[in-house]
Amino acid sequence: MQYLLSVITDTPDLATPEQDAAIDVFNDRLQADNQWVFAGGLALPSAATVVDNRGEQPVVTDGPFLESKEYLIGFWIIEAPDLDAALALATEGSKACQRKIEVRPFL
Repeated sequence: MQYLLSVITDTPDLATPEQDAAIDVFNDRLQADNQWVFAGGLALPSAATVVDNRGEQPVVTDGPFLESKEYLIGFWIIEAPDLDAALALATEGSKACQRKIEVRPFL
């Protein structure tokens, strides 16, 4: 089963060199264990653009959809046999990047 591990932060600080190295080690392990699907870091919310085409005309606005103290800064998509295994990987990922991780299964 695939899971989304969302990296949540409340600070605009980018990862330190030590965190980058720990993330690389974690990524390498995911790949070696065939649990890696995809991962990526995201720009700060100030770089976001929101598109809303629910009305008659599309509306495009700069900035995040929601004002929040916490926001998504990166993610992993992983393969795991069950939620417990995904949570164990999220625990490792959280330690590597020094941020909170939200775990959600794909439908």
